[in-house]
Amino acid sequence: MENKFFEKPTVYVGEVNINVTDLDKSLQFYKEILGFQVLEQNGKKASLTADGKTAILSLEQPEGATPKEERKSGLYHFAILLPSRADLSSFLKHIIKNGVRLGASDHYVSEALYLNDPDGNGIEVYRDRPATEWSWTGDQVAMATEPLDGEGLLAESNEEWKGLPKGTVMGHIHLHVADLDATENFYVNGLGFDIVTRYPGALFASTGRYHHHIGLNVWNGVGAKAPSSNSAGLNWFTLVFPDQETRATTVGKLEKIGAIVEQNGDVFEVKDPSENTIQLIVG
Repeated sequence: MENKFFEKPTVYVGEVNINVTDLDKSLQFYKEILGFQVLEQNGKKASLTADGKTAILSLEQPEGATPKEERKSGLYHFAILLPSRADLSSFLKHIIKNGVRLGASDHYVSEALYLNDPDGNGIEVYRDRPATEWSWTGDQVAMATEPLDGEGLLAESNEEWKGLPKGTVMGHIHLHVADLDATENFYVNGLGFDIVTRYPGALFASTGRYHHHIGLNVWNGVGAKAPSSNSAGLNWFTLVFPDQETRATTVGKLEKIGAIVEQNGDVFEVKDPSENTIQLIVG
């Protein structure tokens, strides 16, 4: 896997924080099914890691937690990127063995498996094809949703799944939003992302010519309202900037388009037009 899409000077998703209704039940799922390790646990919060050092997912059980609300803005899925096709092969065998309900797609740029956590939070686990195999027309990359070659994938590896490999990263996040025009303005003119693919009702945005660090769709309905803060779903995600200057420039652009950026210690926080919360951090 080419890590250049998850290191300087690229701006990428570092960590996703979600609400769950039962932390113990969720931890069991994330450890046994997905193969995360617990980095830190404190009361009703836990941060999870693949390499034993960096948190890429954190879980919180809020006071008075309520089930995931339908037809709202927020999380469509977060996507765990495995280093190789062999890793995805081992993972597929592991989840079949555990009887987990599964979706699967070939997106040209990647091969992806889809599942839900106990609260219905969407998860994608995928591997990228080499970037040299992606097909670009100008600034647009070809992506589609085709059937996955499951047999070929299963035959790729005989290795047993031993949990998430060290090189695993948060590959992208895909969000439900209320309005595509306002969303495009925010992510492009505010955050500085490029739109690299357009789908019916969806935009895919990245930096550094990745196929997408962020997916954005109105499939829950144009004008979808934000969920309540204690329901299962997305709390926030981080965007990792290469340095203080790049982040400061971005904060200036966000303020120029009328977004409100709040500073809390070394973290700058902003909400997109659909009230998805983004923390801007320096890597």
